[in-house]
Amino acid sequence: MKTKKTFLGLLLALAMPICAVAQNVNVKGQVLDDLGEPVIAANVIQVGNPANGTVTDLDGNYSISVPSNASLQFSFMGYVSKTEAVNGRSTINVTLSEDTELLEEVVVIGYGTARKNDLTGSVTAMKPDEMNKGLVTNAQDMMQGKIAGVNVTSASGTPGAGAQIRIRGGSSLNASNDPLIVIDGLAMDNSGVQGLSNPLSMVNPNDIETFTVLKDASATAIYGARGSNGVIIITTKKGKSGSKPTVNYSGNVSVSTKKKTIDVMDGDEFRQFVTNMYGEGSAAVNTLGKANTDWQSEIYRAAVSTDHNVTLSGGLKNMPYRATVGYTNQQGILKTSKFERLTASLNLSPSLLEDHLKINLNAKGMIAKTRYANTSAVNAAVWMDPTQDIYDSRDEYKNFGGYFQWTSNGAALNDPNWPLTYNTLATKNPVALLDQQDDNATSKTFIGNAEFDYKVHGFEDLRLHMNLGADYSTGKQTTIISPYSSTNHYYGYDGWTETDKYNLLFTAYAQYMKDFNEAHHFDIMGGYEWQHFHREGMSNGWGYYQSTHNEKPGQKTEHNANNNPWATENYLVSFFGRANYSLLDRYMLTATVRYDGSSRFKDHWALFPSFAFGWRIKEEAFLKDVDALSDLKLRLGYGQTGQQEIGNYKYLAGYYQSTSSHDQAYLGSDGYYYYYTPRAYNPDIRWETTVTYNAGIDFSLFKGKLSGTVEYFGRRTSDMLDYKAVAPSNGYSSIPVNVGSMTNSGVEIELNSTAIDTRNFKWDIFANATFQKNVINELAPEYNGEYISGTTIYREGESRYQYYLPRYAGVDPHTGLALYYAKTKPAADATEEEIAAFVPEEYVTSDYNVAQQTGREATGDLAPDVYGGFGTSLEFYGFDLSVQFSYQLGGMLYDNSYASSMHGGTSSTAGRNWHVDIANAWTPENRFTDVPRLNHSDKYTNSTSDRWLVSSDYLSLNNITFGYTFPKKWMRAIGLNSIRIYGAADNVALFTARKGMDPRKGTMSTVASTYSALRTISGGIKVTF
Repeated sequence: MKTKKTFLGLLLALAMPICAVAQNVNVKGQVLDDLGEPVIAANVIQVGNPANGTVTDLDGNYSISVPSNASLQFSFMGYVSKTEAVNGRSTINVTLSEDTELLEEVVVIGYGTARKNDLTGSVTAMKPDEMNKGLVTNAQDMMQGKIAGVNVTSASGTPGAGAQIRIRGGSSLNASNDPLIVIDGLAMDNSGVQGLSNPLSMVNPNDIETFTVLKDASATAIYGARGSNGVIIITTKKGKSGSKPTVNYSGNVSVSTKKKTIDVMDGDEFRQFVTNMYGEGSAAVNTLGKANTDWQSEIYRAAVSTDHNVTLSGGLKNMPYRATVGYTNQQGILKTSKFERLTASLNLSPSLLEDHLKINLNAKGMIAKTRYANTSAVNAAVWMDPTQDIYDSRDEYKNFGGYFQWTSNGAALNDPNWPLTYNTLATKNPVALLDQQDDNATSKTFIGNAEFDYKVHGFEDLRLHMNLGADYSTGKQTTIISPYSSTNHYYGYDGWTETDKYNLLFTAYAQYMKDFNEAHHFDIMGGYEWQHFHREGMSNGWGYYQSTHNEKPGQKTEHNANNNPWATENYLVSFFGRANYSLLDRYMLTATVRYDGSSRFKDHWALFPSFAFGWRIKEEAFLKDVDALSDLKLRLGYGQTGQQEIGNYKYLAGYYQSTSSHDQAYLGSDGYYYYYTPRAYNPDIRWETTVTYNAGIDFSLFKGKLSGTVEYFGRRTSDMLDYKAVAPSNGYSSIPVNVGSMTNSGVEIELNSTAIDTRNFKWDIFANATFQKNVINELAPEYNGEYISGTTIYREGESRYQYYLPRYAGVDPHTGLALYYAKTKPAADATEEEIAAFVPEEYVTSDYNVAQQTGREATGDLAPDVYGGFGTSLEFYGFDLSVQFSYQLGGMLYDNSYASSMHGGTSSTAGRNWHVDIANAWTPENRFTDVPRLNHSDKYTNSTSDRWLVSSDYLSLNNITFGYTFPKKWMRAIGLNSIRIYGAADNVALFTARKGMDPRKGTMSTVASTYSALRTISGGIKVTF
């Protein structure tokens, strides 16, 4: 009996594990993302038994029966998979995190995407920083100082204004230096319409997913004739497949103030200075007023602005969607200026035929209203007599709207009720300039495209892609100027200008990708593109004689009339291809070619090839085991791109209707008709071609904690497009020509570091620098090494941005006259041999005209030697702090706003205010100074010279942002997903030597009168429902 019990016990013991293995448990749970949102259609599979699986429902819930000792794998596209051991549990909730490495690995390039590790060209991809964000109304502001080789300078502080964007400097003399902008596959037309500054202003910054900047020709040559100045590809946000509907709101309020004004005399200083200069009781003193008006303070204000965005996004299993509405209301700091914008966008990205057909539908619309201030008030506020009042109630000023103005005899108006008119030699009242002009623009734009990507059934390595796109824009600007104004006194002005444009695109290409033996990867693409650009417009405007005019009461002023409709169009037809080959995921070759046909040239067609090589050195045996080195790659590239942005049909002779009042005939009751005059043309005008070579090293250290890129680039442009002066007897004054070649070369350094990355603490640092040099290699032989285009001189061996100015030699201590360097010239009767042997000698003279003719030399380069940016961001237990700087070193700038306020008091500048530095002007008691004497007969006291060249070096603290994201558990308790609040300051501080305005105004050109960038303080909130 005992033996039987022992035997049964052994059988039970042996059976227990078998029963345990066979016992199943029903596991339930929910799959969420990092924001606490349900992940719809996530895969839940038993590890080792893929046939046993399920997917989550609309709430992220799942239920599955598995052995109690099994493991479950949770996965969804774009997220890091997670494995959980069941261990007999009946409830398992999982949070999936976005696969940031996967997201960063894929980069959008021309006509497709590529893995970052496979790139052979100079390509930088950037996501807008959600944490470092103040009031951003234009997308270009999101790139400033963050990408090596990309220099972004704001055009002005005007609300809604665009910016100058330069990628590795300019490559042309007078053709466009703007990069090509591509928005969701649609190559944009860089020319705007009234109220639209550039293509980037058409996109709500809140909708942007990524910027991709293509910098060298191996990356840009696929865009051919439009790729010389680089390419910026913008990809907008989309919904996520299988995600629950989510509503996001973001909004902020900001206050902007002026950063800097010109340090001119106040009323008391001006009165005292004029009295000392001209004497008590003089005519100059008797014209002074008794006020103490700070004119610059009178034209500026603290501007309040708001920005609001609402987004609905989500997706069924095969139909992601995203819809947004945004509203921006931005006051300008210059009184009367304002910008309003309403944007809307819709994206649908369905996948059909078992994911073989992917469709991407985008529609973006914008309506913008802009009130432009009269920016001539900026200079007027610097120059206006500070002893005068803004308003004057005396009868003599009633025809000036009650504003003080400098007046003169108005007999020529032939109206007894208007005895006075504005004195054209005097400074205009800046407040009146703003109040008496109403200048408004309304612009509308629509950008849409439909992309179809089909993976051929049965031959999945082959993809067929098609893109249909369109950009429609219209803008109308209406300008009304009061007859009381100083600019259009008596007659006033009522006019408008309207421009309409469209840009149509059709692209089709086939792409074949295949891996052989896990060692060879081929990616071959070939396609066709057609693009049509059309622009048309019209303008009209007139003034009126007052009703009391002696001869024409109430009639329109024919001399201001202008009604001249116009239209133009051009086409670009292209064939393109790209071949990528990768061996052992280590050696990479890329070749691209584009054959462009442009209607802008007589010889329509041109070929633009490129070649690039990449070597992942880290994968070699001698480095593979070096743990400190995470990645190391060498890139070499060469390519050609073109330039066609010089206008339409410059190779064809033709005529155009003149708009000048001098070119019109009066035909009685039929009114005025304008003459047709010859249009400038050159049948031999040809493509501008740019050859680019690039060498780069990409590296990553310490498991990605420190990464960066070092690149050398060279870019040589030949057959540069410009305009050459010709005899006016031709009917025009200049013709388009090809004039020579120019080179931009330099080094870019970009560093990124994630110094600390833990669950509750993250610290990121970035820095970049671009060292750049520009030189004109050669000019056309007939120019003998020097080419003059208007007031600009170009010389072989010098920078395209070089200043050529008379050189200032200081002040004659005995006379107080301004001195300049000049050079001797051969005698008028010298022989050719004597002229050839003549060696000019330098001397100092007070004759400015002689110095200008003989002493102009290279005196300073506008282009900086180095520019870039750096910054850092911290995230700590829900708090975030970010700081971002930009800088520039080595350039020079002509400080025209300072020069104009250091005038000599001549008849053309009489009554103008001075900069406070004028107090150091030469007098018999102050003989040793660098400021010449003040004498109304001295014409050259502040003449153009290198005296006004100043360093354009600057360090700008662009942005500080501090925010807090509330804990998820708090949000769930109130039924929300997330809330983030923040405060931000933009353009916080600027350190510069310039005494005028902001040195960032025009890195590649001088800008004198536009007011500086704004200093903005803002606060905002972002809520996810």
